[in-house]
Amino acid sequence: MAEEGIFLERKGKVAVVTIHRPQRRNAFNEHMFLELARVTDELKLNLPRAVVIAGGGENVFSSGFDVNPDNPWVAKLIDAVEKSDQTTAESLIGQIRKIVDEFVALPVPIIAAINGLAYGGGAELSVRCDLRVMDPNAEICFSEVRLGLMPDWGGGASLAHLVGSSRAADMILTARKVKAGEAINFGLVNRISRPGECLEEAIRLAEMITRNGPRAVRYSLQMIRQSRNQSLNQTLDMEADKAISLIVSGECFHGVAAFLDKKEPEFPDVDFDSADV
Repeated sequence: MAEEGIFLERKGKVAVVTIHRPQRRNAFNEHMFLELARVTDELKLNLPRAVVIAGGGENVFSSGFDVNPDNPWVAKLIDAVEKSDQTTAESLIGQIRKIVDEFVALPVPIIAAINGLAYGGGAELSVRCDLRVMDPNAEICFSEVRLGLMPDWGGGASLAHLVGSSRAADMILTARKVKAGEAINFGLVNRISRPGECLEEAIRLAEMITRNGPRAVRYSLQMIRQSRNQSLNQTLDMEADKAISLIVSGECFHGVAAFLDKKEPEFPDVDFDSADV
């Protein structure tokens, strides 16, 4: 894996997405954002049951936006600053958000394997995933304010929802580095792996998910994601609606029959229609 890019590998029902630009600590320039869009489109055409995203190389997930003169999008940022040009700023943020939004909106569980430093946009991308596994030596840092910027990949709002506004303020406003022990204590990550085994642990978690009913997982995931944007009563109604649809689908026949036979269930793949996405 010599060249830089974002690479997709299939491991059974799990897709592993690797951010590979180690010479720039897996930072995102225009090319890398377009690579993420390409991989997202490829995943949409043949959805796995779960996705793991990790950093390539050693001890780095992603350092976020590549603030480098060679990055064409840095020129857009500088132009917006020099001209106080809101239109250019809106265009840049809009392009980034569209690409990240579409990736994290894939209708399957997305697990971030935080195998090393996750700074700035890298931290944002990790908290926008559904689950996070962290190496004990990794760090998460919302570093944007050090540059006079703020989270703009959607990670600031996601962090506040995930850990609460007070802890989000502590992390974002100070731009301090958060270690794995602290991260798991306040619910920022779900699991801490053994040293050097973050990706493997994330894949094991993904495989646990893939053994369950694909409709049950997808409907539950939809309910969990929508709960961020609606009232408790709305989420309760959605939960009931999805549970009814799930029962009517008949997927539970496989699970109940296996339970009664004291066997592990084997759920068939499902061709979801647009109503299921």
